Amino acid sequence: MGPLTPAGRPPRAQRDSGTEARILEAARAVFIRSGTGGARMQEIAAEAGVNQALLHYYFKSKDHLAQAVFREVGTRIVPSIIGAFASEDALELKIERFVQAYIDAVRESPFIPGYILAELHFNPERLTALAEQITGSNPANAVRSFVQRLGADLDRQAAIGAMRPIAAEQFLVNLIALCVFPFAARPVLRLVLGQDDEAFNRFLDERRAELPDFILNALRP
Repeated sequence: MGPLTPAGRPPRAQRDSGTEARILEAARAVFIRSGTGGARMQEIAAEAGVNQALLHYYFKSKDHLAQAVFREVGTRIVPSIIGAFASEDALELKIERFVQAYIDAVRESPFIPGYILAELHFNPERLTALAEQITGSNPANAVRSFVQRLGADLDRQAAIGAMRPIAAEQFLVNLIALCVFPFAARPVLRLVLGQDDEAFNRFLDERRAELPDFILNALRP
């Protein structure tokens, strides 16, 4: 990487994207193991194979690093999750795609639900700003448009008797809650069900296959 300054940091001109990417990947791995609250910068530095001075050079604090990891992960998973409802396909297929996209994406970064919940409690304005950066638009407007389209889908299904009437907001909260809970409660589930990493992944495979039918059966008259 070249010579370091006395503080153990590379000159700004030598700052490279490869090191930054390695730090982000290390942080993601540590956040998965320890959560953002339990993670320590020393642990992240060791995972990335850099000293703490270099870690602080690229990311001034754990808070900055958590935001960067969230932004990097979000730009990969948000489009696939939102895109599940963007097509003109049948609602049943949209639900299946949403569940599968969410589980596939979040199982790779299972710290994300906990991070979002923490930010909603302590820094909701920062979460809004990050969501705007990821989606490229005002998240409130995007959600409003999404709910309106979803409501139209649900109303059409209710009108032909294929589903019982339900408000789009209620349906969306139910859907998200059923997808999020295994990740948000992962430590408890692993303890109660006696699951190691392999067993938890099998559990997610089963849920990925069964949850769409469970949701659809709950909606049928």
